[in-house]
Amino acid sequence: MDAERRRWLGQAMAAGLVLAALPGEGWAGADPVAGAPAWSLPPLDALDAFDATGLAALVARRKVSPGELLDRALRRAAAIAPLKALSVMTEEVARAALAKPLSGPFAGVPFLLKDLAVELQGTRTTNGSRFFAEQAAATADGELVQRFKRAGLVIFGKTTCPELGLSSSTESALHGPTRNPWNVARVAGGSSGGAAVAVASGVVPMAHASDGGGSIRIPASCCGLLGLKPSRARVPFPNEHFSGWGGLSTQFAITRSVRDAAGLLDAVAGPAPGAPGPDAPAQGRFVAALRAAPSKLRIAVLPAPLNGGPVDAACQQAVAATIQLCSSLGHTVREARPVIDVAAYQGAFATMVSVGIARSLDERAKVLGRPCTEADVEHMTWLVAMGGRAVTATAYSAALDAMDRAAAQMALFHRDYDLLLSPTLAAPPLPLGVLRLDADPALFARESTRFSPYTSLANVTGQPAMSVPLHWTSDGLPVGVMFQGRYGEDALLLALAAQLERAQPWATRRPG
Repeated sequence: MDAERRRWLGQAMAAGLVLAALPGEGWAGADPVAGAPAWSLPPLDALDAFDATGLAALVARRKVSPGELLDRALRRAAAIAPLKALSVMTEEVARAALAKPLSGPFAGVPFLLKDLAVELQGTRTTNGSRFFAEQAAATADGELVQRFKRAGLVIFGKTTCPELGLSSSTESALHGPTRNPWNVARVAGGSSGGAAVAVASGVVPMAHASDGGGSIRIPASCCGLLGLKPSRARVPFPNEHFSGWGGLSTQFAITRSVRDAAGLLDAVAGPAPGAPGPDAPAQGRFVAALRAAPSKLRIAVLPAPLNGGPVDAACQQAVAATIQLCSSLGHTVREARPVIDVAAYQGAFATMVSVGIARSLDERAKVLGRPCTEADVEHMTWLVAMGGRAVTATAYSAALDAMDRAAAQMALFHRDYDLLLSPTLAAPPLPLGVLRLDADPALFARESTRFSPYTSLANVTGQPAMSVPLHWTSDGLPVGVMFQGRYGEDALLLALAAQLERAQPWATRRPG
């Protein structure tokens, strides 16, 4: 790539220009990644009927032991190895945990961490990057990991992500492409793609995930699962930082059942000591929210993305079917478009991401005692970092103000509407190869925005949002729909999810 084009792209990333899709153009195709592996899902057994809450109840009644559940999870992880969902195995940490008494709402349930910015004592974190692959093992558990352990979860590995979580597909030079169990030639979503594949394939009933621009909701949509991004600062960041990407990134999980999401949020919610954020809710508040159907909700529908990009017919069908379902449940649904400065919030998003990537590389370089070079990271990562280093202090301050304005504009919108409904993505899972970080930068920028034009708004505003698995294409690919709510009203989203789950169950739908 010539120097002029590289300079333009770096500047465009910093300015948010690459986040403006070109309306009316068709989707770019790509040949599936060659050499798709032969594999098969682990055979179903009686325990597949249980979510994490159910498995914990079996453990409490001594119908199954935590050791048996761990052995089963390890076997299943080995069976899906060709999908490349796991990056680091921590069986020794799990065995050590089983040697001690377990307590908490999920005592004895196997669990996986996302291999990104997470500190699990005695283990390394690769961040999906060759530049970080050999970093030293963590000397202590981060705050979020401590809460997972207090909930009784048995952590036995880490799941794959793209380099530094920078793509909506989990494909990295370090680990290779993570494949969708519904169709191995398709993306599993990103950046929490490994987590979604592990849950969809039955390795674990839920797994840790994070979301800086849709990274919980995108893979949940691609893999037919529930993906809740909680309100900003509802869940603590996994390391010593209070936030990631200037507050865009939120921590939580991908689950199969709504009650698992509610129970886990009850277990881990609340700011880290000294961190800003909403107060910890009353114990059991989120599980309690599932007990009654929500009262009549005012739901706005946003079928076309705010940037005017194209939407695949399957995603339009998913929204149309969801409108009918919500109407049948007594909710008022009408089309409405928020009045929001799209260019400003997209520019702020791009600024925060690019500065965050540049900072991550610079901090790693300090540890190594040498600068990061273009050969150390994937091509798009390098270009984004270049853009981040070009951001001035005044531009960063302006981005913060743009985020605040977007939050205020959405708060005004939510005076009239309880929730905003849209497709989670503008297309079903794409072919592998389109969204690689070493792909052509112009293609990557264009297709990333076309694929996921809806999700980043909630990261900018800090609102809670969820992808719900309510639709599948005629050829068996999952298509999620997204609901976004007022800041702090995570419980309302969960209550609606539970109502939808009862009306149109999805847990029995499995790949293969």
